[in-house]
Amino acid sequence: MSRERKKAAALQEKMQILRSITHSHALSNPSIVMDASEYIKGLKQKIARLNQEIAREEDTHSHKQNSFPTVSVEALGHGFLVNVSSDKSYPGLLVAVLEAFEELGLTVLQATASCADTFRLEAVGGENQAGSVDEDVIRRAVQQAITNCGAEQGDQ
Repeated sequence: MSRERKKAAALQEKMQILRSITHSHALSNPSIVMDASEYIKGLKQKIARLNQEIAREEDTHSHKQNSFPTVSVEALGHGFLVNVSSDKSYPGLLVAVLEAFEELGLTVLQATASCADTFRLEAVGGENQAGSVDEDVIRRAVQQAITNCGAEQGDQ
């Protein structure tokens, strides 16, 4: 077997291994590589989400009384999942967060909120506009809305 054939066979074997690891159904090498790239991107998002959950758990277990809300945003295809939680609630907080979504051109498809003693919001939404909105942009907008709402409460 020629050296080039051995290299080609070794490359094909490696592509098949990559295809099976990434659960790709693609047949061509470029498509397998693209699927692998998407697979890696998904893994990076899972790692970021897990790191956020770990940080939240560490904050919960540290017994610190931090009443400033925590905000996490996760991309869901062409939409988003936003979780906001705080040890305390104050008037207008839910409205401020929903107005931040509106200003970004995001539509809330489903939401669960609790505004009694503590504040909890889980919102699932999609984009109204053609371009995608970055998770960090959503997170910063929600945090800014919370900060502005909190400042208004301090003025009263």
